[in-house]
Amino acid sequence: MRVKPKTAYFNKFIHWKMVMIYLVAILCVSIVLTTAIGPVYVPPLDIVALIGTKLHLWAASSIPHKYEVIIFQIRLPRIFLGLLVGLALATAGTTLQGLFKNPMADPYIIGIASGAAVGAALSITVLPHFFSVYTTPFMAFLGAVFATFLVYTIAQTGGRIAVDTLLLTGIAVSLFLSAVLSFMMYRVSHDLAGIFFWLMGGFWLASWAQVKIAILPIFVCFFLIYMFAKDLNAMLLGEESAQTLGINVEAAKKILLILSAFITAAAVSFAGTIGFVGLIIPHITRILVGPDHRILFPASALVGGVFLMWTDALARVLGEMPVGIITAFFGAPFFIYLLKKRKGGKYYV
Repeated sequence: MRVKPKTAYFNKFIHWKMVMIYLVAILCVSIVLTTAIGPVYVPPLDIVALIGTKLHLWAASSIPHKYEVIIFQIRLPRIFLGLLVGLALATAGTTLQGLFKNPMADPYIIGIASGAAVGAALSITVLPHFFSVYTTPFMAFLGAVFATFLVYTIAQTGGRIAVDTLLLTGIAVSLFLSAVLSFMMYRVSHDLAGIFFWLMGGFWLASWAQVKIAILPIFVCFFLIYMFAKDLNAMLLGEESAQTLGINVEAAKKILLILSAFITAAAVSFAGTIGFVGLIIPHITRILVGPDHRILFPASALVGGVFLMWTDALARVLGEMPVGIITAFFGAPFFIYLLKKRKGGKYYV
């Protein structure tokens, strides 16, 4: 029996709605459970009671004051910053995998990470702290944006950007900037520890001020990228097919590349370089919900946020191990799995 188009669309809509409800529920539970984890265990019921008190949902409870300090001044800023960074990296990864039609593309593939690392290293080794604790995030952001525009300018030919050329240019620029970073680390040995820990990525210095600064650019970039969900769906069928549907493919490429760079730079500037999130999360989510970017973007964002919240909780349990190390332990085997599954250079879904 043939399913009517309206019925098929309604079933898909219900499925998407249920997926989002489940993911939001998992997110809420994860916030409470990951807040409980750390050197000092805080019972989840006490966390719920304190959060409810802060939101004026019920009367004040007799929870020890030390729990309030741990929850609201130490752990919740880390958790929400991890949520934002995971959302940003997963969104950028989803965008670039759609643009390149390649499941092995990630947010750092066009030199974003290398540029941010050079900017952070400059602030740590050379520049005075003009912006207090925000000097390193600011310089990392500038470095990431500079690297992206450098790759974009080099790869552009006659107003067009070939995906293969962009990919190769990004690799070349990344290698060059990595060499610059290595030279800086070699010359300035007394600041090696600061650069080294920033490169491994983590949320040790997370604060509510950082969350407030990061939340606006990340969410603005996310919603602007989401507006191109239908365009990316059409581009997966081929650029010529997308053009016949009235999509300005070159303009869409430029805008999506710039937005991906900005959302990644905003994340990297506060958390350092945390690899593999933008690689594995979009692919896992694509397996669960399909390749339609209208559901893939919000689902990947939530899965990425939950993933980084839990990896940061694991980092606390392991004695403040850098989060980038833990994501690499998860990501590297999955990357090998992708290589095994990739057939004939085609986009694997």
